Amino acid sequence: MKGSFKLGTIAGIGMFIHWTFALLIAFIVYINYKAGNNATQIIWAVLFILSIFVTVLLHELGHALTAKKFHINTKDITLLPIGGLARLERIPEKPSEELIVALAGPFVNILLALITSLFIRIPDNSEELIIILSGGINGSNFLLNFFIVNIWLSIFNLIPAFPMDGGRVLRALLSLKLKRHVATKIAARIGQVMAIGFILLGFISNPFLIVIGIFIIMGAQIEADLTESKYILKSYKVRDVLMKQYPTIDSNEKVKKAVELLLDSQYKNFLVTENDEPVGTLNRDQIILALTEKGENVAIHTIMNKALIFLHADALLENVFELVYENKSNLILVTENDQLIGTLDTENLLEFILINEAKSKSAYAK
Repeated sequence: MKGSFKLGTIAGIGMFIHWTFALLIAFIVYINYKAGNNATQIIWAVLFILSIFVTVLLHELGHALTAKKFHINTKDITLLPIGGLARLERIPEKPSEELIVALAGPFVNILLALITSLFIRIPDNSEELIIILSGGINGSNFLLNFFIVNIWLSIFNLIPAFPMDGGRVLRALLSLKLKRHVATKIAARIGQVMAIGFILLGFISNPFLIVIGIFIIMGAQIEADLTESKYILKSYKVRDVLMKQYPTIDSNEKVKKAVELLLDSQYKNFLVTENDEPVGTLNRDQIILALTEKGENVAIHTIMNKALIFLHADALLENVFELVYENKSNLILVTENDQLIGTLDTENLLEFILINEAKSKSAYAK
């Protein structure tokens, strides 16, 4: 993720923190200062925020290490001011595996709460709890606050709504009896109904609930659309959608030539060749950026993307959909018997999905 800095590596997984995390720390310091808290109180508040993000990191590691047991690697984990993001190579599609991976994160929070409970005295009633917490974060109530946060995080993440863990738990349970795309649609709609409740409640109580509600509605729709698209692609292969006609440009040509090709056609992605062999790809954004920063006489080979992505013609589209989407700005090369036979890009794949979706609706209408 852009703007992230690497903290290190755990179990082969890169740990990153986004630069906006510094803004959160600054905000915590500011509001404590404005509240009249002294330096010691501010330090305790900052330490508590840091402890929460360690908890978030462990939560995401729970998902990642459990997924690894099912031979699913995690690309990286990034800490953001709103939480953590573990980028799994793919979401497990077997209901039992998805259920276990989804529950692993909240289980970490519950485990942390149980461990913390060994070192604290839990108040006998709510009045006593309010009195203990009323003085803000300090040395005497730090662990109690940590205990409460972990309990809250485990409950919050188990809300049955995408993109939270509870949405995946619900989908996994439904998938035991239903097809995955149907289970996803049901789980997404349940989550969105709950999200509307959060938004309405947010207008009369806590505005933060409005943000959560919008986040859930958007996340649920993205998950439903993704799963539906993969279902439509089921049984199709890359060869069914590859483009046999695609634009090429020599690596020694100038950006001026690329601009001419861009204006003279509807193509946005180009294959860069050298002696008729593919050496890179070039897209519209790269052309515009090079034209702006370096001018029209710079050579194509200095601005092209040299990281070529290859797919075999017989690869199942449902298995490579996410790879293609993640590289939506690049042209992907399709091979058979070690020979280039065509290309594929996100726009072409999405058009294929729309066409097949329209065919299905037409057949159903008849």
